[in-house]
Amino acid sequence: MAFLSDTLARVKPSPTIAVTTKAQELKAQGRDVIGLGAGEPDFDTPENIREAAKRAIDAGKTRYTAVDGIPELKKAICAKFAHENGLTYAPNQITVGTGGKQILYNALMATCNPGDEVIIPAPYWVSYPDMVLLAGGTPVAVECGIENDFKLTPAQLEAAITPKTKWFIFNSPSNPTGAGYTRTELKALTDVLVKHPQVWIMSDDMYEHLVFDDFEFTTPAQVEPALYDRTLTCNGVSKSYAMTGWRIGYAGGPMHLIKAMGTIQSQSTSNPCSVSQYAALEALTGPQDFLAPNRKLFQRRRDLVVSMLNAAPGVTCPKPEGAFYVYPDISGCIGKTSAGGVKITNDEAFASALLEETGVAVVFGAAFGLSPNFRVSYATADAVLEEACKRIQSFCAGLK
Repeated sequence: MAFLSDTLARVKPSPTIAVTTKAQELKAQGRDVIGLGAGEPDFDTPENIREAAKRAIDAGKTRYTAVDGIPELKKAICAKFAHENGLTYAPNQITVGTGGKQILYNALMATCNPGDEVIIPAPYWVSYPDMVLLAGGTPVAVECGIENDFKLTPAQLEAAITPKTKWFIFNSPSNPTGAGYTRTELKALTDVLVKHPQVWIMSDDMYEHLVFDDFEFTTPAQVEPALYDRTLTCNGVSKSYAMTGWRIGYAGGPMHLIKAMGTIQSQSTSNPCSVSQYAALEALTGPQDFLAPNRKLFQRRRDLVVSMLNAAPGVTCPKPEGAFYVYPDISGCIGKTSAGGVKITNDEAFASALLEETGVAVVFGAAFGLSPNFRVSYATADAVLEEACKRIQSFCAGLK
């Protein structure tokens, strides 16, 4: 008799975590490895946020809290949504979870039945389809190629919707491509969704503050108020505030959905870390003056990486609107053989040979549902990025 559940067979471990782990193992063996796999800022959590956490500890804020968030934090999240997104939520329409991932997972667990379909534009964040599978739903990936800047078109969305469609997962700026939808592009998608009242919208806005040039961030319920009652607007403090390890995500949505998500959370993790909640409260209500310089820093790194990768033979790297990723196409490298004798049959072979022969760790495109590509996280120092890109250029130049 099999000991492990059938559910486990439906999912696979996170490829991004696997790449980071492999890079760390090689480093521990003394190899000169540059890891470009992890999606987290390379700077520390701002001091005022760290101090707020220390004050919370000293004040004894270390006990259980309400299952889905302390009242003060929910109130601050309501104010954030109103001020930044023009969305009005009451505290009973807000949920706080252990990171953005738990928020999405809770929503899917609370709503998906066998046979329910969830539309996911590809390339996608690696966890979306697996969370749908864990919840008993069916992920429907829609490939969004480089010819459309990795963005879903209204025609593609319309074609993917069936009577079984329960959710549409939307992520802008995107992990893994950094692609951001303009207000006009988003309105064209929401116009399609308005016509299909059975489809709910899960908007993952985690990279909201990481947008470049003159790009203006918008979110579906803001662009189309008619979708407000069937949109879950998800966000968190991980990326913008350099708080990945604090594990605080949040969302605003219809009260009955938020309540159902709270039920799931009450029987899984219970409340998010109490100290992290007070840190998140400071993040949302304290000074925001570091956001602009951080954006400028990431924009400079983006420009560096895009220009250097486009100089690598066989590589095409679009310039993204936000986040801290690029998603270069390597069609020109497939079918060739590396200097180390490895046949580059696909993007996984490319990433594996690149790591073995140059010590640069990237995540292969198949993990995100679109090949042949790889993802680079440029949330690391300029000098490190420059060296990594030189190694990638050299590796590609050596392909025969």
